[in-house]
Amino acid sequence: MAKITWPAGTMLAPLPPALISSGSIDKPNVMTAAWTGIVCTNPTITYVSIRPSRYSHEIISKTGEFVINVPNLPLAKVVDFCGVKSGRDIDKFKVCNLTPLPCAKLNTVQVAEAPVSLECKVKSVTNFGSHDMFLAEVVAVNVDDKYINSKGALDLKTAGLLAYAHGFYYTLGRQLGKFGFSVEKPKTVKKRKRMQQKRA
Repeated sequence: MAKITWPAGTMLAPLPPALISSGSIDKPNVMTAAWTGIVCTNPTITYVSIRPSRYSHEIISKTGEFVINVPNLPLAKVVDFCGVKSGRDIDKFKVCNLTPLPCAKLNTVQVAEAPVSLECKVKSVTNFGSHDMFLAEVVAVNVDDKYINSKGALDLKTAGLLAYAHGFYYTLGRQLGKFGFSVEKPKTVKKRKRMQQKRA
């Protein structure tokens, strides 16, 4: 087995092609960004990296607030559209039939149709070249109740969340195991399988 070395590039994938909403109920805006992720658990710190030329960059720089909306399969075309069109030219909420929903803790908007929406308060902005990174604290998480299972957890199978890898969109595939499954004791594995068979 041999590896071929390529020049440095954005080969870390898959990533969530998130809908980043900002602005107000009267004038909402949304864009697509895959350069986002979690930085810290406690407090919950996230980020989104946006080119300074983007309209969303202008809004978030002024307000210090944005929402990371995690999209699913029904929003796939909307996600692509919001990544290639500018809010300076059109109202993407209106064109895409999206509903701007007030946030629980911030003065900006979330996308009502998204299964999960993370309300984010900017802590700092750092320029790294082509993009500025908005480091932010997650102050609230909003989850559509139709995707919550009987245990009160997000049901990924029904949510059908999207992933983005090297210019293409995907939906999450089959579940392979839960965190720690590689070190589960045989007795625990048998017990879990019995419970799964009873539920089936």
